[in-house]
Amino acid sequence: MSHSMAHESPTQDSPAAFHMADIRNKRATRRRAVAVGELLAGAAAFPLIVGRRLPKGDALVMAEVAGLQGAKMASALMPLCHPLPLELVRVRCVPVAARNAIRVYCECATEARTGVEMEALAGANAALLTLYDLTKPVEPALAIGGIRLLFKEGGKSGLWLHPEGMDDDERMHYRPRDIAPLADVPCAVLTLSDRASRGEYKDMSGPALVDGLRRLGARVPEAEVLPDGVEPLAGRLRALAGEGVRITLCTGGTGLGPNDATPEALRAVADRRIDGLAEMFRSESAKHTPMAWLSRAEVVQVGRMLVFALPGSERAAKQGMDILAPLLAHALAMVDGGGHA
Repeated sequence: MSHSMAHESPTQDSPAAFHMADIRNKRATRRRAVAVGELLAGAAAFPLIVGRRLPKGDALVMAEVAGLQGAKMASALMPLCHPLPLELVRVRCVPVAARNAIRVYCECATEARTGVEMEALAGANAALLTLYDLTKPVEPALAIGGIRLLFKEGGKSGLWLHPEGMDDDERMHYRPRDIAPLADVPCAVLTLSDRASRGEYKDMSGPALVDGLRRLGARVPEAEVLPDGVEPLAGRLRALAGEGVRITLCTGGTGLGPNDATPEALRAVADRRIDGLAEMFRSESAKHTPMAWLSRAEVVQVGRMLVFALPGSERAAKQGMDILAPLLAHALAMVDGGGHA
């Protein structure tokens, strides 16, 4: 291959080596991220920054303003970064006398289909560069370092903490929130499918729900496969409630087909219907696909057990687990007499 051919421009048959991530089918969720970094100012400049006595003016105030502007301009600075309508930007400059350093935090939050890590990092960098700019007339030997994401939360991944961790003051100030776990809560997963029960195809949606529950810490055996119909499922749900199972996720049988009877089975054994959760599930699922409005998803209470009827595809099961996971622990607490959080 010639040198010129090796570097020819991409065409329709030769796609570019980069692309903006397609997030159209992702669901908008609450997102938050905090980034941190430090300006190492040195013994001479540090007291001037803290005392707000630098020749160019108050560096701490100006850094906070620059951080706000930097976070909002992240998508203009980084070509593949999605523009986001930020709902919160907070910049903090914390003097650390032991190191003659200014520790800068940038917190960003919004409700969107993608996270705000880059916005937080852009804000922290802009604030640090502004501190550098205002301080260099009195001390050219400055250094910026330790820039990293402290944590992010939201989306299907929930809370992520940087491996270097957080100190107690950072935890108290930002209070990172994770999805409440189902620590050792007994759960079950039931797949409703005539074909899967006859062994004509391998059940994929049931195992996906089992994995989701186990990630929350639940105690759940492998998924059971039952044929479609009211009585096989209704009888099994009564038995599970009697065994002390607290959450049962059913997958399949919620469509408009002639054999789809999962909602009818749930209603047959329900002590209470929980219509709000069913409607919330449909509404959130519709952010992935408009076909969600054809689902007859159902949620009921059988004794102290919550039962959810979810669609039958593996993809819908995984999306359903992401939608329900933040609510499950609190819903159980309410069943047990707890109040609203």
